[in-house]
Amino acid sequence: MKTMFLEVDQLQVHYPGSQQAAVNRVSFGLAKGQMGVLIGPSGCGKTTLLRAVAGLERVSQGSIRMAGQDISSPLHHVPPEQRRIGMVFQDYALFPHMDVAHNVGFGLAHWPAAKRQARVNEMLTLVGLQGQARSHAHQLSGGQQQRVALARALAPEPHLLLLDEPFSNLDVDLRERLAYELRDILKQAQITALFVTHDQMEAFALGDVIGVMQQGQLHQWDAAYQLYHRPSTRFVAEFIGHGVFAPAQVEHQAGTTQLQTPLGVLHDVAQDLPALPLTAEGACDVLLRADDIVHDDEAEVKAEIIRKAFRGSEFLYTLRMAGGQTVMAHVPSHHDHHLGEWIGIRLQADHVVVFGADSRSRLS
Repeated sequence: MKTMFLEVDQLQVHYPGSQQAAVNRVSFGLAKGQMGVLIGPSGCGKTTLLRAVAGLERVSQGSIRMAGQDISSPLHHVPPEQRRIGMVFQDYALFPHMDVAHNVGFGLAHWPAAKRQARVNEMLTLVGLQGQARSHAHQLSGGQQQRVALARALAPEPHLLLLDEPFSNLDVDLRERLAYELRDILKQAQITALFVTHDQMEAFALGDVIGVMQQGQLHQWDAAYQLYHRPSTRFVAEFIGHGVFAPAQVEHQAGTTQLQTPLGVLHDVAQDLPALPLTAEGACDVLLRADDIVHDDEAEVKAEIIRKAFRGSEFLYTLRMAGGQTVMAHVPSHHDHHLGEWIGIRLQADHVVVFGADSRSRLS
């Protein structure tokens, strides 16, 4: 079992005058060198949680530990400047009157000149900007400015790096590529990092582990694969990926467990329902992802295209079946059907996620 470098335990943060906690009993851990991501809708508490880790918000209950030392609790608060934590903000906050080298070396004023210059050169090489030392912020692209901000945050050798939506000011097409580049840089620097983002593709590209938040609560802290295929709550299932819930029926026949869905029967699903009692036949909801639905002209089940979104190599079709159930499907883009057209679809689900009809938690 990995030793946690950052430990957040039952953390609560309240803002003055508010009855509801902005962060409500959140617990998670990050091992040294891991990259964690907090994701969720606006106002879910993810930035407040990041600020609490940084020491910019006081905690009401619970604790934050880093490298085995308490840094935040109701009775103990280490000031932000003593936490050895680096931060990259949404707007980068670069100094316009300073060139790149002086921006990167800003937090190293107390270092000897030769050591400071060597560290600045090392950071510029790390982020691929060694040729831009004398440039100013207005001469750089958005992606280059983001790298300068990263280099400046890493220069003082922080124990932990926090990033608050670092790509929010960049073009959508640039974000995913820079996310992978940023991950490579931080892995090379062997830095432990915690990100906040609202973008799922960024989260998947960056995170070793991802936390999904809603209304101040952390629903699940897990690898991206688990969030997608094994969501622990309905909110995670709805928030991650494209999918819908469909009414289904669990049935036990001849020693096997099967699932009746609007798209047909899924056989031998017992292994996906380990906690479902064998006698608990009855109504439930099955999560149908867009990649569980296959376009097949020969299929018996037909559905009407009510919405389509072009994604380059594929379309994301929203389909309505004859019985009224809505599903989604990823379809290769050379199958360019019209709105209102009926196409054949079939269910091809490798992972079955089932929720009780009135339950927030998955039946497994």
